[in-house]
Amino acid sequence: MSVEILVLYYSRSGATLSLAREAVTGIEQRSGCTARLRTVAPVSADTEATLDAIPDDGPPYATLDDLRECDGLLLGSPTRFGNMAAPLKYFLDGTSGLWLEGVLSGKPAAVFTSTASLHGGQETTLLSMAVPLLHHGMIWVGLPYSLPELSSTRSGGSPYGASHVSFGKDDAVLSQEEATLARALGNRLAGVALALKGS
Repeated sequence: MSVEILVLYYSRSGATLSLAREAVTGIEQRSGCTARLRTVAPVSADTEATLDAIPDDGPPYATLDDLRECDGLLLGSPTRFGNMAAPLKYFLDGTSGLWLEGVLSGKPAAVFTSTASLHGGQETTLLSMAVPLLHHGMIWVGLPYSLPELSSTRSGGSPYGASHVSFGKDDAVLSQEEATLARALGNRLAGVALALKGS
């Protein structure tokens, strides 16, 4: 038996992408699990603006088929005033057809974020990303306090999901605890997906 986890993120400075890559490592450390890394296109106030279907670099843009085909979803966004970034919200707003079909119902999901400041709204962003997933009927997976890094971190990390704090630097380098927690979240989500698929 094998499962594929969709790691879907939006990143501007690279910090959220760094978390996504660590999560992919955690997913693929579990036997029988693979990760599909996808991003979303930026949005523009110019309603005539369009982008090529494939970005110049990095992973491809996500499609609804990526959601349809995944066994679990790991969703990531930088914090924007305590909420997910507009490009990710825009993508999720286009999933009502999948909601009507119940495509994501019963699949596990987890979330991750990055902020510039320590009190920049990480937990509200994680919660804001979980809300549409819960409406889809997904099963939310968090991080347990049995992970020692959750209690020792002086930067990112939350029971609601993995996170990174840049402390105002344009820096995508994760602390050791942040990287460990992102890998643990990916691994934990993959384990839940395996268990659900096997039941």
